[in-house]
Amino acid sequence: MRPLVPRRTALAGGAAALAAGLAACAPTGAGKVNAEAVIPPSDGPVTLTYWAWLKDLQKVADKFNASQDRITVNATWIPGGDSGGYAKLLSAVAAGGGPDIAQVELRAVPEFALAGALTELGRYGFADDEKSFDPGAFAQIKVGDSLWAVPQDTGPGAMFFNKDVFEGELGLTPPKTWDEFRTAAEEVSKAGKTIMTLDPGDGSVLTFWAMQRGSIWFEPQDDTWVLNMADDPTMEMADFWDGIFADKLVSTGYGPFSTPWYAAAGSGDVLSYIGGSWGDALIETVPGGKGKWAVADMPRWKDGYASGGLGGSSAAVLSTSEHPAEALEFLRWMCTDPDGIDAMIKNSGIGWSPAADYIGKTREKPSEFFSGQNYNVDVIEPMAKGQNLDWTWAPLMQRINARLGDGMLDVVGGSSTFTKMLPQAQDDIAEIMRKIGLKVEIAK
Repeated sequence: MRPLVPRRTALAGGAAALAAGLAACAPTGAGKVNAEAVIPPSDGPVTLTYWAWLKDLQKVADKFNASQDRITVNATWIPGGDSGGYAKLLSAVAAGGGPDIAQVELRAVPEFALAGALTELGRYGFADDEKSFDPGAFAQIKVGDSLWAVPQDTGPGAMFFNKDVFEGELGLTPPKTWDEFRTAAEEVSKAGKTIMTLDPGDGSVLTFWAMQRGSIWFEPQDDTWVLNMADDPTMEMADFWDGIFADKLVSTGYGPFSTPWYAAAGSGDVLSYIGGSWGDALIETVPGGKGKWAVADMPRWKDGYASGGLGGSSAAVLSTSEHPAEALEFLRWMCTDPDGIDAMIKNSGIGWSPAADYIGKTREKPSEFFSGQNYNVDVIEPMAKGQNLDWTWAPLMQRINARLGDGMLDVVGGSSTFTKMLPQAQDDIAEIMRKIGLKVEIAK
């Protein structure tokens, strides 16, 4: 299995530290089938298995199955990754089995690669497909020159807001910058309402905000992972949110899309959600919200990027698959062909399309729910194109997110601040990575 390599430089001593991580993490039996040689396509018919938590994925596979007679794809539902799906997948790979294809969140791809559970797709010519994918999607499955999965959907950030109350009742306009967001939040608070809520234990918003600001928290350089979670852009972001929390301008009593959130959103007391584009489908279930909500750009910093990315998944070919070439053929269709994209949107409700030039037929039209706005074309598409392409996910993101979630709880509880917590979390995360054999440095 090829080691993870740096994004900006050729692999020099990187094999030593990252191979040590592989030795520490790889499950028994991982990669026995196709870790080394390229397996040629089969001469006869092939049946592929696909484990995922996407709903009705078999309907997507059936459309592909009907389009040709060489490859049959059978989909099996598994729980979401952190809800047991990842443990099931890694256990199957450890036993030398498992499906050919698995749904793996974009942020978890390096962790699965480090565990020896994925096929490196560059060996099967996947680098030639880069122009077929949205750059922000393709960047998240790539570490250096290694390609570890096929992007399945992404979550570029945007602001979904109650236009009737925000603009109509309060006379406010969607904030274009984070400074304007603070001013708007103050006005909303004076009116006895809340501009938005945050889940008190969800640390993923921190990576979302940092990506947009232009930070690169995790960077492989030669044989070392360099952590930079307390750089100037991050501290600027942290200081801003410390001020928001200190003045109680957002609610942290319950998270977006929880039962109390829906009640408050339906009554016009919580006015927005700033997060991944996939939030549109959830907002469409706000009671009485049809025609009242709209979509705006994610507020920006004076410099940085148009949006961050929140959520999104890949379709990864597992290292135990006997048919990686056929698996990649199916995934090319599913993730770039208009028929595949439309089938995933219709049946599985995916987030933003991973394709470079096709967002989906239904997403090209105005939305009746979102005030007749053609928001996918006018807002989400530019947000997707304006992301931080240098961001790299680190191995062990599940444990990293758990540490950030604990830090978020400390900040919400008043025992810490973001400016204090993030450097402390960086030290803890460095130690977590060192314990599995990775060489880690903290940027000066």
